[in-house]
Amino acid sequence: MASKQIIKERRLQDDAWKVVTLVDGEAPFDVCLPVGPLLVPVSVWKAKKACLIHREYEHGTPLGIWLAPEDDLAEIAADLDDFTVIAVHFPKFADGRGYSTARLLRERYGYDGELRAFGDIGRDQIFFLNRVGFDAFVIGEGKSAEDALAAFDDFPESYQGNAVQPLPLFRRRAA
Repeated sequence: MASKQIIKERRLQDDAWKVVTLVDGEAPFDVCLPVGPLLVPVSVWKAKKACLIHREYEHGTPLGIWLAPEDDLAEIAADLDDFTVIAVHFPKFADGRGYSTARLLRERYGYDGELRAFGDIGRDQIFFLNRVGFDAFVIGEGKSAEDALAAFDDFPESYQGNAVQPLPLFRRRAA
């Protein structure tokens, strides 16, 4: 099986993370956890927290969580240090709630680990997702990751501050 690739640190990289999802009717506590680095939904984190922490600390298996648009960040705020990766799911292109989630994670909660966007992600979103704090991107099926890489160069300068560079352009140059 070929490894999947993501855009991380503005280049294509292999990705070993497995996204755990619930099958219809499956209870979060009953989910079978595969071997390797996992991105689990909030419901599985809450149901299997002790088991997941044990895997991480006793076996050195990296742990991540993924957030659906309706998930409440306050539910995991105290646990942010447990996650190597936080992924935010974009179920459809027009759903922009993940932008706010990223900004809150970076600015309100101080999360400084990998912040990954996945789901219906394409080139048109990359530049703006990066500005709110995302630093890794899983490009949606049928879309070109190589083409999406070029999105970082679509706009050479930005006048507004963002989650990565909070000072606006005119303040950065005058400082």
